[in-house]
Amino acid sequence: MNDTLQKYLPELAVAPCFELIKTHGVHLKIVNHRVTRHGDYRRLPNGLHQITVNASLNKYRFLITLVHEIAHLVAFESYGRRIKPHGMEWKRTFQHLMVPFIRPEVFPSQLLPIIANHFKNPKASSSTDARLSIALKAFDEEERQHSYVYELPMGSVFRLYNGRLFKKGSKKVKRYECVELSTGRLYLFQPNAEVELVKDVAG
Repeated sequence: MNDTLQKYLPELAVAPCFELIKTHGVHLKIVNHRVTRHGDYRRLPNGLHQITVNASLNKYRFLITLVHEIAHLVAFESYGRRIKPHGMEWKRTFQHLMVPFIRPEVFPSQLLPIIANHFKNPKASSSTDARLSIALKAFDEEERQHSYVYELPMGSVFRLYNGRLFKKGSKKVKRYECVELSTGRLYLFQPNAEVELVKDVAG
């Protein structure tokens, strides 16, 4: 397990993560890329705790995702199964488990203040914190092939991974109003949603 973790985690995070996995009896599965999630936790019918994490994540997002999922397990064990998945109990547990990792030996200095800010009130997914998500994306090995919604000019047409087409509208508080071309329905997009530009305003 240690050898496997070394491929996916920052070097100085391997030993403490291995301890967390051992202490809490986690069955860790590293799986192929899933578009809709970075990882998940489930208690299997036989009582085993299974956590899956995408193999495609860079080592910093992998670490945050792994600890995020372990925090679900620990929060459920500590507070019972009736708590909200991303409620206060989980947030406190996640914060507590992440503290030993938020240091310059584990994360690059440019990420540390963004991570520290995120963990004042962690979100249900690191992707919904646009600033953190974009900062983490800079460490992806493969070159970015898509655009972020916030980068597109107003009125641009873009495509999602599932083929649906949208036209970018104005920003409402933190998110962008975009109209689906086939239905005329309005949807709100996070600024860091990755999309394929089909036609910009000039195009």
